[in-house]
Amino acid sequence: MQTLIADTFADSLARLTGDEQKAVKTTAFDLQLNPANPGMKFHRLDKAKDKNFWSVRVNSDIRIIVHKTAGSLLLCYVDHHDKAYDWAGRRKLETHPKTGAAQMVEVRETVQEIVVPKYVETTKAKPTAVKKSLFAKITDDVLLGYGVPPDWLADVKAANEDTLFALAEHLPAEAAEALLELATGGKPRVAPATDANPFEHPDARRRFRVMGSVEELERALEYPWDKWTVFLHPEQRQWIEKDYAGPARVSGSAGTGKTIVALHRAVYLARQHPDARVLLTTFSDALANALQTRLRRLLGNEPRIAERLEVASVPAIGRRLHEALIGPVKIADRETIRKSLAEAALAVTGHTFSLRFLLNEWDQIVDAWQLSDWESYRDVARLGRKTRLSEAQRAILWKIFQLAQVELSRLKRSTEAAMFTHLAEAITKGKALPFAYVVLDEAQDVSIPQMRFFAAMAGDRPNGLFFAGDIGQQIFQQPFSWKNLGVDIRGRSRTLRVNYRTSHQIRSQADKLLEATVTDADLQQEDRTDTVSVFNGPPPAVRKFVKATEEITAVGEWLASLAKSGVVPDEFGVFVRSPAQLDRAKQAAKASGVPFRVLDESVKIEAGFLSVSTMHLAKGLEFRAVAVMACDDDVIPLQERMSAVGDDADLKEVYDTERQLLYVACTRARDHLLVSGAIPVSEYLDDLTATKP
Repeated sequence: MQTLIADTFADSLARLTGDEQKAVKTTAFDLQLNPANPGMKFHRLDKAKDKNFWSVRVNSDIRIIVHKTAGSLLLCYVDHHDKAYDWAGRRKLETHPKTGAAQMVEVRETVQEIVVPKYVETTKAKPTAVKKSLFAKITDDVLLGYGVPPDWLADVKAANEDTLFALAEHLPAEAAEALLELATGGKPRVAPATDANPFEHPDARRRFRVMGSVEELERALEYPWDKWTVFLHPEQRQWIEKDYAGPARVSGSAGTGKTIVALHRAVYLARQHPDARVLLTTFSDALANALQTRLRRLLGNEPRIAERLEVASVPAIGRRLHEALIGPVKIADRETIRKSLAEAALAVTGHTFSLRFLLNEWDQIVDAWQLSDWESYRDVARLGRKTRLSEAQRAILWKIFQLAQVELSRLKRSTEAAMFTHLAEAITKGKALPFAYVVLDEAQDVSIPQMRFFAAMAGDRPNGLFFAGDIGQQIFQQPFSWKNLGVDIRGRSRTLRVNYRTSHQIRSQADKLLEATVTDADLQQEDRTDTVSVFNGPPPAVRKFVKATEEITAVGEWLASLAKSGVVPDEFGVFVRSPAQLDRAKQAAKASGVPFRVLDESVKIEAGFLSVSTMHLAKGLEFRAVAVMACDDDVIPLQERMSAVGDDADLKEVYDTERQLLYVACTRARDHLLVSGAIPVSEYLDDLTATKP
């Protein structure tokens, strides 16, 4: 007998206590080993609409709801006795008559009315006209093609902009997503209908998974919140399992599952090529550690694949390969580079360049492109560094940089950029590499030398390079042309559109910080207008305070209120622009009464503690509730960066990256978001609340 698990079972399991979960898992494992075990206390649910629903006794109160046929046993739901029976009484498992996908459908006649959630009390409003139905003119056949269950067609036809999100919560995911996309002017993609096994339909595979062994079931139940380890959206699976003739990229706004795709792509390549080694990498050690943790969950019972799939940060893999292929390397730390430039600047007279400007010019031009002579610096294209400099100014600057290079050479120190440049040259000359395939997450923040390195590793080899990232979250690197460095993704770039992490309200408000369409240096565009969130929530709060002390008190009260409503400490995040504002965040956290920790570079979330952090460490994190505070006028965009700009074109780059930084912080929130500052506040707060034409 085939054993399957539904995503509704994973969700319901996570809501039980730890001891209850242990008992449920033991029972589930027994079911997997012997579904027909006469010792199991099966009870048919005679009052359920679906006559194949049974309950299985876990203990005196907990019941597992299963759907049992002659050929399969599906774990559907688990809860306390009455709640479990109530859930089963309102559901039925069906094969959709048009798409052929297995669906868990809510029984229409048990839903008395579609209730529109009311999140904010408002004053009594004047009567308004009845809003127009969104889908009244769409035929039943078309709606059925989107996966709408037949019993729900009338409700869908009557839905308007006020009732749509509440209605969507009652529908299968593919139907809800299609309706949300239609409502926002998009054209839903439809998976082809099939007469095959209804559980194998692409839409069914996002919510049902066949469990091949007890070990696989154990892995699925061990981390119930991380459903990505078991369930994939059909669009994600499509890009994961596709063959590409050269480098490929999957992009999408925050929360659309890019990291999920990167993880599964790496595993897919390792499975498809049993003799090959695969590298899964990202730009920081902290994010690489998070990837490693998730990979262990994904490959818990496949150790041989795990042995061939390495996870490391880009800098770490660079140092290791340099030592193996070229020799040991000592990287100059930031303070050493700063000191070398400062001393060189003092030694060269006749200029007024600030140390901050010199560091930026070094990072983005001289070191990034590994310029070693005056002619190269004079003629280099300054994409991403637009300050206009005369040849005389460049000549002075080159004297400074040349002295700094001499000093680093004397200290026998290299830069990370030089390390990757030397690696790329060694690989190009034929040095053997341990990896046949490379998957890079957070690819928008890869540097110029790192991209040269990746181009040398895989070039245009089929499936050799796979990138996941979002141009709208580029906060660590200036834009540059991938194509000019040998990585051409034209025709092999795809954008994910379904947001699982962030509510519709938070996503749509955060999107106001960015343009509807973002474009990279190779003119590859990402259209963000057709992104849809799959769940509803309260609108974000954007607040302005006369004094910072008032903000601290208000943020503390907001955190305390949510804690009383059931948000646990480690589901809170509080972000500020830079270390200078951390004290305000700590005071707010202290005022809330919620235990807290300030995150360091390891970005490790501690159970039982609220996380306080700068925005730059927010990448890869997710919380139910987020407060982004201290968004004052001189804080974001950061005044230090603004004062160091020498040209209006560079000023725009600063504005853009600061906007993207705030966007990253805001989109860490799943359900609740508060953005605040002390007057005068950042102009970005006005953008967040603006009504776009």
